[in-house]
Amino acid sequence: MNTRITQLFGIDLPIVQAGMIWCSGWELASAVSNSGGLGIIGAGSMYPEILREQIIKCKKATDKPFGVNLPLLYPNIEEHVQTIIDLKVPIVFTSAGSPKIWTPVFKQHGIKVVHVVSNVLFAKKSEAAGVDAVVAEGFEAGGHNGREETTTLCLIPLVCDKVEIPVIAAGGIGSGRAMAAAFALGAEAVQIGSLFVATPESSAHQSFKNLIIEAQEGATELSLKELTPVRLLKNKFYQDIQTAHQNKATQDELRKLLGRGRAKKGMFEGDLIEGELEIGQISSSITEIKPAAIIVSELWAEFIATIQKMTLIKS
Repeated sequence: MNTRITQLFGIDLPIVQAGMIWCSGWELASAVSNSGGLGIIGAGSMYPEILREQIIKCKKATDKPFGVNLPLLYPNIEEHVQTIIDLKVPIVFTSAGSPKIWTPVFKQHGIKVVHVVSNVLFAKKSEAAGVDAVVAEGFEAGGHNGREETTTLCLIPLVCDKVEIPVIAAGGIGSGRAMAAAFALGAEAVQIGSLFVATPESSAHQSFKNLIIEAQEGATELSLKELTPVRLLKNKFYQDIQTAHQNKATQDELRKLLGRGRAKKGMFEGDLIEGELEIGQISSSITEIKPAAIIVSELWAEFIATIQKMTLIKS
């Protein structure tokens, strides 16, 4: 399928794997890229030397394009940027900050830049900064999210109507049917996270993966809006946050409760009680752990079948 996104990245299928903290290492990224989509290494949880190692391993595992997700608030961002440039990573997805500073640097080295946004204002600012595309991520998404709580169904057409660059839809997309809906709204690719967490190739802890496939409707909620909004599975840590809210905790008290390494403790080390467990609403429809290649294949087959079914509808 030819879209501006597949042409921009040089990929076969308009399916992008999200660069998720603690879940998206070289094994997952290369598996998705080898399946025809775009795999992404999540740099947010990596020290500079670890990111370098991950990129080198990914290059050995695939000859297809892949990218790196780079949160712009990362403390060692200069080192990460230099690593990406030195190792000639072809595509960078930036998030959590303004793309104005680093986009020209990346593009000077021939690197494609995509920025993740949660509203129209940020999409327009990203376009003005010179990015090649944006990911419009709705309220349903796992991990850190927009304060506006705009759902994907509302956000995608709003952004598509206001920017000229291609839009990648994200948030709550866990099937070929949802992918078809995103395309109907104007998207030219989809970015998927939660489905790929529940894969053998994901670097998430097995206990976290098992909990995901047990999740039911309503198992997640957007929390910590006073700091940085994040969608979490409801465990003891989540309940502690709710209690703090009820007690009218200050931002400093919430920061102290969050502490350091809470996401690593939950998603990477498998502490399902005290860890921060970031996952999207679509987790309630994930019922088994599947290889990334199977997920890509099933998504694409259902997408094509859905499009064909829609063309058969008579007016």
